[in-house]
Amino acid sequence: MKQQRCSTSMAMRAQGRRCFALIVVCVLSALSPTFASPSRIKDIAAINGLGRHKLLGYGIVAGLHCTGDSDDSILTIRSIANMLQSFGVTVGKDDFSGKNLAAVIVTAEMPPITAVGSTIDVTVSSLSDAKSLQGGTLLLTPLRAADGEVYAVAQGAVTIGGFSAETRGGDVAQKNHPTVGRVPNGASLVKALAGDLSSCEKLSLSLLQPDFTTAARIAEAINSAQAQPLAVALDNATVQVTVPEAKRRALTTFIVSLENLPIEPDNAARVVINERTGTVVIGQHVRIMPVAICHGGLTVEVKSRTEVSQPPPVVEVVEETTKASEADKDVRAPHGERVSGGRTAVVEQEDMKVVEGSAALVAIEEQATLHDLVTALNALGVKPRDLIAIIQALKEAGALRAELVLF
Repeated sequence: MKQQRCSTSMAMRAQGRRCFALIVVCVLSALSPTFASPSRIKDIAAINGLGRHKLLGYGIVAGLHCTGDSDDSILTIRSIANMLQSFGVTVGKDDFSGKNLAAVIVTAEMPPITAVGSTIDVTVSSLSDAKSLQGGTLLLTPLRAADGEVYAVAQGAVTIGGFSAETRGGDVAQKNHPTVGRVPNGASLVKALAGDLSSCEKLSLSLLQPDFTTAARIAEAINSAQAQPLAVALDNATVQVTVPEAKRRALTTFIVSLENLPIEPDNAARVVINERTGTVVIGQHVRIMPVAICHGGLTVEVKSRTEVSQPPPVVEVVEETTKASEADKDVRAPHGERVSGGRTAVVEQEDMKVVEGSAALVAIEEQATLHDLVTALNALGVKPRDLIAIIQALKEAGALRAELVLF
């Protein structure tokens, strides 16, 4: 007998709640100020102008074993025809098949400081209706930056780290994503980015997560380490550092000394909730004002069972006639036998039971910490989605001293 149950009770999935409580406790331990360790400046800020630059190009992958774009892909046919024309070969769109070719978009990230001739990895993504890029080779493809200039050219064998196979009967076996692959060290840089750090007089540190307190702490740490006021926090996202004249020739060493300075970053009190997945992340500085939480449980249990309705095996022998009605034809068996008019049927029977559980009341004292909040919610035996509802109610009541982020 097949059973299906639908329940919103807090008493269900006790093991899942215990696992959730364990995860919260682990998060609390990691966020506890007692065990917190300082971060390096390089982990929370980046030097302005030394970020990675995006490169983009359009190319063709050849050598596919009938897994490329279909013959209806005009984009692929025209692209390969134009390429062959540049080699002095004139072909029409009907002169070859595109099943061994695939139009692709090629992407890469260019390091901030690179020399001409350096190589970087590229990612190749199918642009049309190719089934797989396995075994293909990316043809020479120029890669451009946002300024429209070509900074690299890519070419090489594509690896997808998987496979895709299909039988004539339609069965498909697939591992990983066969229409996206990589070309390790497939792009060679042909142009370096403008800029020379050897003559740089000032550096700008951009915070990955802007915060005024963190910016001020970075400036203070740099000034203390250099024994002179070199750094100033311009705003919540930028710290400007003046490079001493004596260290401009050895700027790399100076940057290394800055990046490894320990900093205790400050974070705003924030609770992040993903309602689609039931994920709740609570920041360290979250505080709760005096409040009482009551969370009752309503259990709705639906049981479904399958029953078979079997008609009695009545068989009546009659003489075969030529004037039988339509109803008789439906129940007339060979050799003049008449069987029962009933049919075997499967009937779904459902029983619903509603039970309202007792509600628990938990009081939270003034200026409770994150640990107090989680302890109180665990005492109620809440699940992640119940926790989301409680946190939203706390925010509406004005008892949650934190920013609530929903996504």
